[in-house]
Amino acid sequence: MYQIKKLIVCLDQTSLDETLVRFASFIANANQTKKVYFTNVIRNLNIPKEVLNEFPSLIENMVEERKSQMKAVVEKSFGKNGDIEFSYVVKEGQLSKKILKLAHEKSADMIIVGRKVNLPGTGVISQRLARRASCSLLIIPEDASPKIDRLLVPSDFSDYSKDAMEEAILIAEKYGINTEIVCQNVFTVPSGYHFTGKSYEEFTEIMKMHAEINFKKFIRKIDTKDITITPVYTQDEDDDPVEDILAKAKEINADAIIIGAKGRTAATALFIGSMAERLIQLNDQLPLLVTRPKGKNAGILDYILEI
Repeated sequence: MYQIKKLIVCLDQTSLDETLVRFASFIANANQTKKVYFTNVIRNLNIPKEVLNEFPSLIENMVEERKSQMKAVVEKSFGKNGDIEFSYVVKEGQLSKKILKLAHEKSADMIIVGRKVNLPGTGVISQRLARRASCSLLIIPEDASPKIDRLLVPSDFSDYSKDAMEEAILIAEKYGINTEIVCQNVFTVPSGYHFTGKSYEEFTEIMKMHAEINFKKFIRKIDTKDITITPVYTQDEDDDPVEDILAKAKEINADAIIIGAKGRTAATALFIGSMAERLIQLNDQLPLLVTRPKGKNAGILDYILEI
């Protein structure tokens, strides 16, 4: 299990900021986080040199104003911070590039960003950030609240899924011993099943049976901390496991979805490339935590930061 010791929270001076700060407090206290970087990125200013010469403290004053505004939101919404250290960071430039660079420099374990639906602006989330962050990413929609009566953890029983399950257990243990974690495995029947001499229905049962066996092997490797974990098995019949996941989340009234950044096997739904992006794109109702132990994408960071 990995701990979230350093946390980056991306703020953009909208009402969504208060929601993000509340979630930051929730995550930080569950993980015994040591430091939180509250961050605001100013778009490229393109201020003429003549103006800067005439008003040399203009940018400095702007930065200090942004920091003061962030501090006010944090003081209002974070609650008690105990031993958690706060830092307020203001950057100028391309949003995703600056956040990725900050996460790399500070060796962050998680980035928290907003998902806007009705609020003005685009929010701080971008597909580049979602694809390329070298740590976990928590995406929070408007008006969400840190509530964890039921968490949905889609799983293909890989090590990445184990990271997601352990984080769900950690949060549940800290905030709600009565929390139920639903572990969903989405499986498909291979197109060549008829070569086995089995009917479609028979091979469906075979696939489900193996999923049940694999769940038992998977969960034995995890300390569940006496948290209730309910396995569910969903057959993907239209080659769209993301829709199956979102449908299950709605069916069980999940308070959040927690997934691993990658999958392992071809027989189950994998969260790689466009699949993970599709879940991020389609889900605008529930908090979505994409767990990725720090450094898993670090090999491409030097390239990214030069783009």
